Amino acid sequence: MTKGKFLAVDYGTKRIGIAISDEGGTLAFPREIIPNDKFFFKAFAEILKKEKISQIVVGESTDFSGKPNPVSGRIKSFIVELEKRFSLPVHKQKEFLTSVEARKFKTNKKETSLSQTHSRVKNKKTSRADASAAALILQRYLDRINK
Repeated sequence: MTKGKFLAVDYGTKRIGIAISDEGGTLAFPREIIPNDKFFFKAFAEILKKEKISQIVVGESTDFSGKPNPVSGRIKSFIVELEKRFSLPVHKQKEFLTSVEARKFKTNKKETSLSQTHSRVKNKKTSRADASAAALILQRYLDRINK
């Protein structure tokens, strides 16, 4: 069994979803969504300290064929910056369709009614799904290392 708390990141160009694990590193929980702006690393550092995080997991984005997509380069740069700013191990976990899966779980009948516009529904579901997507990424990572 793994010791310590993990923090997972679902990187997005506008928002970054954050999830944390329990102390034993077995269960993942959505934590919050942080805007991807110039204040991100300050907010991130506060979470790391407050939650006593020992390791970071970042979702690795690919296209349907498993090859890097347009966001992959930004994620690689983000990981380099995390490693430079914080003295914690950073791990990668494939994140194929985690945001779609997280939105699916968040959907209810009101949000999917035909009377709402597509963009309104998409924005509402996306804004709440980022932290859940991070939790899915983290849970997959924890399941893999705890086998």
